[in-house]
Amino acid sequence: MSDEIQRRKERLYEVIFEADTPAGKLFDVLLFVAIMASVLLTMLSTVESIRETHGVLVFGLNGAFTVLFTIEYGLRLYCARKPLRYARSFFGVVDLLAVLPFYIGFFVPSTRVLDVIKVLRMLRIFRVLKMAQYVGEADLLMNALVASRRKIGIFVVVVLSIVVILGSLMYVIEGAANGFTSIPRSVYWAIVTLTTVGYGDISPQTPVGQALAACIMIIGYSIIAVPTGIITAELALSKKARTCGVCGCRQHDPDAAFCKQCGAKL
Repeated sequence: MSDEIQRRKERLYEVIFEADTPAGKLFDVLLFVAIMASVLLTMLSTVESIRETHGVLVFGLNGAFTVLFTIEYGLRLYCARKPLRYARSFFGVVDLLAVLPFYIGFFVPSTRVLDVIKVLRMLRIFRVLKMAQYVGEADLLMNALVASRRKIGIFVVVVLSIVVILGSLMYVIEGAANGFTSIPRSVYWAIVTLTTVGYGDISPQTPVGQALAACIMIIGYSIIAVPTGIITAELALSKKARTCGVCGCRQHDPDAAFCKQCGAKL
């Protein structure tokens, strides 16, 4: 009897956790569709007109999906070779968080909108589409971000210094009468203007203030491109870096002829 149960668990494991088998692929695709439908229902439930006319239907369908996801989570724990390890993994935590808000919503209704967290479960589609092959490209981007961290850090410090100085100047020029009631509020305006967001909740009224605002806008357009250029340059260097065919080392200068780690010819 125990052998039969073990075989069933193994079969269930292949369907739920393995994306290479036909049954596993079908399961993941159906799960993906169910997740999208459930997320859509959660989003529609926040539209007042739909909530008033079809609120009971939307809630019922969303509840049905949540019950299915709960059963699926229980089956994952049941057939997982190391249940505790799965429960603590990224997908295990996401699977749990995907069903908790619905049940908590019975006691705290305002938390029901947190159902949209189940959208994170759609990350499982990477397994279906075999997108693991792009991990190398993701590593390339991450390496470029890490390599440019000091330059980006200096850039952020410079930008913060600029907005503090310009915000303080605007506070002196415009004053509380024109909405610049404090230096922090003026710095907020400088950040909004420098990033070209332009909410319009505060605006300079004096000619001098408007001239300074125009300068900040022009500076903003030139500053926005800086971090992009830094990261792009690091990406270009990373792509030029040559990989050793013997030991796999990638930390070489673009003009290197031999591997710095094993000495093999590149």
